[in-house]
Amino acid sequence: SRLGIQVARHLKRMERVILGYLEVWDGPEEEARLGILQALQSTIEIAWPRMPCRLPVLLKALLKLIWDVHTDQGPTPELVKTSLLQGATQCLILLDQCSGGQVKVLLEGVYSSCEEPRVQECLRKVQENS
Repeated sequence: SRLGIQVARHLKRMERVILGYLEVWDGPEEEARLGILQALQSTIEIAWPRMPCRLPVLLKALLKLIWDVHTDQGPTPELVKTSLLQGATQCLILLDQCSGGQVKVLLEGVYSSCEEPRVQECLRKVQENS
């Protein structure tokens, strides 16, 4: 958020860093993942006109994160898992808003074929948000 609109200059590098952090489990407290989700939210809010072209990559990474958190059988506390799912869901909502509803369209097939209640809840929140 300190960079403001100048973050748009660094989106390509930021995207690589964000994707790297989203993929890696960093211990039970998941501090790095929670922090990178906050950074992604700020980046989307500030550089929203540049996000639609990054939508496929970010959507895939966020969905993978949601699935990984859902299937995690490790020592991660439920409160941390809930925070991760909420952060990822909020990022999906912001991406949907800046892409003119493209995320909702892309998630329709995923929502209808998913049978996991926790994942469905995240996808439902995105679908219901206007």
